[in-house]
Amino acid sequence: MNELNPLLIIPAYNEEESLSSVILELREFQPELDFIIVNDGSSDNTVEVAVSMNANILDLPVNLGLSGAFEAGVKYAKQKGYDCVIQFDADGQHMASSIPSMILEAQKGADIVIGSRFLKTKKNRSLRMMGSDLIALAIRLTTGVNLTDPTSGLRLYNKSAIDAYLSVPNMTPEPDTMSFYIKSNAQIKEVQVNMRERLAGDSYLTVSRSIRYMLRMTISILILQFFRKKLDLTKMNRMAVGK
Repeated sequence: MNELNPLLIIPAYNEEESLSSVILELREFQPELDFIIVNDGSSDNTVEVAVSMNANILDLPVNLGLSGAFEAGVKYAKQKGYDCVIQFDADGQHMASSIPSMILEAQKGADIVIGSRFLKTKKNRSLRMMGSDLIALAIRLTTGVNLTDPTSGLRLYNKSAIDAYLSVPNMTPEPDTMSFYIKSNAQIKEVQVNMRERLAGDSYLTVSRSIRYMLRMTISILILQFFRKKLDLTKMNRMAVGK
């Protein structure tokens, strides 16, 4: 299997309370892995925490939201020649121990690897999990593929997936983009991972926001994705190998 050169992209907006723990865990358990903190216009001491720990930082002057912050990180990875990127949360929910199995699937040929909480574990019956089930159903109806954890924010994108992400307008690190990738012949794999509750602060996804989010994703998957121009990641992978 080919060795990969991954970059961990950590979007961070007002995560001063949890960021140091995230960095320490990565350095302890994945010391060989490069990562970059994308400060998304934080108003707290997120940048100061990252600087104090000598972390690599991409400091955005204004808040762009998750999509803008992640895209900035993907552009950085592309410019620096990384083979793949891994989307990783700054709030401590994601665990460094999940990364090796994701990289292994990419080495085996997966274009995208999703860290799933529910590949081998049942979901609880909360409103958020009902929303996850609704989004999974929409993806299954439109692509024939069953994703057990479509709302997971722990995802790996290989080189062809990176190229696709940067070449198609309005891409986001969200479930509807996974639907787009499947229709573009991407090979998507899930691996079982464990996740914690956030280490500090409150999630921006309140009950009302969660409902709006799952409805927006479902509508996008069922309707809007049909109007997007599809790519062929199988062809892009062949071209990449031929270079």
